[in-house]
Amino acid sequence: MSEDKKYGEWIRKRRREAGLTQEKLADLAFMTRSHITHIEAGRRKPSEEDALRLDQVLGTGDVLTSFRPRHDGTVADYFDPARQLEQQASQIREFAMVYVPGILQTEAYARSVIGCAFPPHTPQEGDKHVITRLNRAKILEHPVSPVVWALLDETVLRRPVGGTQVMAEQIEHLVSLVERERIRLHVLPFDLGTHNLMDGMLTLMWFEDQPPLRTPKAWRSGSCTTRQHSFRISRIATTSSWETHSRDENPSPSCRPGQRNTEAND
Repeated sequence: MSEDKKYGEWIRKRRREAGLTQEKLADLAFMTRSHITHIEAGRRKPSEEDALRLDQVLGTGDVLTSFRPRHDGTVADYFDPARQLEQQASQIREFAMVYVPGILQTEAYARSVIGCAFPPHTPQEGDKHVITRLNRAKILEHPVSPVVWALLDETVLRRPVGGTQVMAEQIEHLVSLVERERIRLHVLPFDLGTHNLMDGMLTLMWFEDQPPLRTPKAWRSGSCTTRQHSFRISRIATTSSWETHSRDENPSPSCRPGQRNTEAND
């Protein structure tokens, strides 16, 4: 069991011993019920202020403040908040220009991508990063949540990352996720020409208890700082340009549930 889950389970036990529901604890600690739920499930690290208020309400001294989970070192510091947010999101929309998004990668594909890092990882470090990426993908084991919509540039499917066998397995994995109606996949074809997403990757996330978020370019390059539940992420409007594009009269080729994108698999 991870440190986050052990911490969350300990809070759950103390809450039940105190005869409190999640909603009552949330009210007393000036938090939301869903925030308490995520902490107890190990999906969210509490801020120092959160831990202090929980200690006060549950009468646990400074235990929750002193033993608050820290960054585990298996992912870059700048990416750790994003990993937590993926676990909390009710909806995730990914655009990828070069690689298949991390939560959709197979083990072999992930190992190939991580192996391209410079300076290179040691074998042990590489294994840790691969395991972390595969653990991120476990959010797709839930049958419906989060809702995932991926928009891939055709380059992503054409470039044989890791070789033809690895890439074939990766595409089959994507097709399987679509056919199981677990994700919705769209492809931007080469003949679309230039578009305003050509300069990098983009992730949009929606949540039950906080505003929707958009990852900036700087975060993708690792220059972003973290602060509690946000990390220099921009708030997005209810209707984004991406949503507007999806309603265009000539939409991009797409994989819909139960339908293969044969053009992308040629």
